Amino acid sequence: MWRCASRMRTAVRNVTTAVVGGNKRRPRQLQPGLPIIDSLVSKQIIHRNKAARHKSRLAARIRAMQ
Repeated sequence: MWRCASRMRTAVRNVTTAVVGGNKRRPRQLQPGLPIIDSLVSKQIIHRNKAARHKSRLAARIRAMQ
């Protein structure tokens, strides 16, 4: 369980640091992060609303940067 949750946190952190750093190429790491979040929902590790919130916030950060 913890390994999966840590993968989600790592994916979120990678995108966040890329946005804060202004690196426009790195936020493409959002793409691999979305299936990780979805898999946690299917395994019932996180709630679907929490997953939707994470995905929405990541997408908003990417849009704001471009």
